[in-house]
Amino acid sequence: MTSLSHLFDAKGCPLDQQRFTWRDLVQNPISKLDDDAFTRVRIILMNGLELDALRLKHLIARFNRELRVPLAQIRRVEQHQATLINGLLGPDHSPLETTIAYEQVAIEVTAAVAQNEPDPYQAQAYRFGLLEDFDHLYRYSALLDRLEGKDANNITQGYTDIVPGRPTPDEHRAPEDDVRRSYDRHNAALITRLHATMITAAEYQTHDYYMNVGPLFADPIARQLYAEIASIEEQHVTQYSSLQDPEESYLEKWLIHEATEVYNYFSCVEQESNPRIKALWERFLDYELGHLHFVGELFKQYERRDPAELLADQLPRSIPFTSQREFVRSVLDAEVGMRATGTEFVGQEAESEVSLAYRRAMNAQGSPSRIVAEGYRFTPGTELNRDVTPV
Repeated sequence: MTSLSHLFDAKGCPLDQQRFTWRDLVQNPISKLDDDAFTRVRIILMNGLELDALRLKHLIARFNRELRVPLAQIRRVEQHQATLINGLLGPDHSPLETTIAYEQVAIEVTAAVAQNEPDPYQAQAYRFGLLEDFDHLYRYSALLDRLEGKDANNITQGYTDIVPGRPTPDEHRAPEDDVRRSYDRHNAALITRLHATMITAAEYQTHDYYMNVGPLFADPIARQLYAEIASIEEQHVTQYSSLQDPEESYLEKWLIHEATEVYNYFSCVEQESNPRIKALWERFLDYELGHLHFVGELFKQYERRDPAELLADQLPRSIPFTSQREFVRSVLDAEVGMRATGTEFVGQEAESEVSLAYRRAMNAQGSPSRIVAEGYRFTPGTELNRDVTPV
């Protein structure tokens, strides 16, 4: 067992000693084919967490004058962290290949979280969203085959199945059917708070990436597919962010976010196979411990509370960055027909009329996710097979 309270005992690097140079900010990227796929999973996940840290701190600054300077101080470091991490994905990845990688992150990390989550309702929410990201991987793999003639397995490296999940055309729901019950800040386990923070961050990053990349494609079906799946990612951000208690104070959410970053960097350090990237995770773990202590002092100053109230829980082992294939298959078999009505997860026959009407309207002129997958069936090695001249 790893205890975040033990990590909190480590002071980390003081904020005023966390410095970068321009050359330091832009390092050599990983190799698309030679590095393990989970190195890329960690890079994408940690970039998403750092971007979400920036987003949260900018929002807090809009509503709190006293905290604006300390928010700006940590934000600057985290912007540089995000710049460095994001730059580790190099130009050998096409935007569509990076999209495949984003969906692999969503599947494998959400599946790991779902199994580690002690709150049954929260775990159900993660399983529910997981099956939708699983189908997105299949649709984008079909697009990769169609546009670039590439095998998505070159990116996923066989860790993640590429088969349909809950069909993307069936995932469109009315907004009121995407809002979930939140955990209760008074009794939620710390790991429950960390999970909700990290998955919200990951999905937010995916949404924004699809919104920015989709319009860059010339193919009209590609543009429509990105538009369709970006809409689902907005639904996912709505779902996962609503799992968090809105009555937490700004400083409470800030402290939890820093703890989430510490927990995730610690998990990366434990499992990274690339020595150069592992050294970066160690450096940023040290930075985030410094941030955690910095915010802990603000928490004491402004809320007159001990950070240990939030951070004393024992945590499960670090996030397992490994294939969750068997778990995903079992969820697919048992829950692919599940739907949502209000805050509840229900059978397909109990889906709300408001979501059915919304879906009919959105799909009235066809579904790009259905069009792109027509006649497609993933077969590993197809990119190599095409290059073989028949005898």
